[in-house]
Amino acid sequence: MSSITLYGSSDSGNCLKPKWVAQKLGISVHWIETSSFDGSTRTPEFLALNPAGQVPLAVLADGRKLAQSNAIMLYLAEGSAFVPEDAYDRARMFEWLFWEQYSHEPAIAVRIARKHFLKQRDEELDPALLTKGNAALARLELQLQQSRYLVGDALTLADVALVAYTRYAHRGGFDLRQYPAVRAWVAQVEDGLGIETALPTEG
Repeated sequence: MSSITLYGSSDSGNCLKPKWVAQKLGISVHWIETSSFDGSTRTPEFLALNPAGQVPLAVLADGRKLAQSNAIMLYLAEGSAFVPEDAYDRARMFEWLFWEQYSHEPAIAVRIARKHFLKQRDEELDPALLTKGNAALARLELQLQQSRYLVGDALTLADVALVAYTRYAHRGGFDLRQYPAVRAWVAQVEDGLGIETALPTEG
C-alpha cells in the first residue's frame, strides 16, 4: 500500500491514530481536514462517503472506504510489527483496543471535548466522567508498572490507541502527575511514533 486518503480532524485523537500508523509505516497520507464540530461530517457529500457521519474515514487507493479508527489502524498495520505475531499477545492487543473504546475514550475524550473545546465549566460536566477517567488512568498505571508497553516490550496498536487521548488528558482536567508510569509511557510512545510531545511540563 503506497497511499491513503484520510478525512479527519487534527484535534481528534481518534483521527490521528491511523494517520500516525500510516506515517510510521511509510504510507503516504492525503489528509482532508474534516471537523465534527462545524457540521462538515453532516453534509450530503460527506454522508455519501460515510453514512454514519463520523471521522476518521479512510478512502483506499481503489476507492474502498473504511471507518472507525481502530479498524483503519488494523487494516493499515496488517503484517507489520504493530500487530504481534503470537496469538495470545495479539489477543491482548485486541483486549486493549476494545477496552479503549468502552472504558477509556468515553470518559477521557468526552471530558476533553467538553472542557477544552466546548469550554464548559467543571460544574457543567458530569462528575462521573472524572471518576471514570481516573479509573482508566489507574488501570493503565497498573499495567505500565509491570511492562514497558501495554503488550510486553514492543510498541503495538494498543499503545497507539491508548496514547491518543491520554497524552491530552490534562485538557480534560486529569492530572497525569498522579500516574508516573503513564507519563513515562506516553513520552516513550510519542518518541516511537515520531510525534511531538503533548505532555505539559512538570509543576
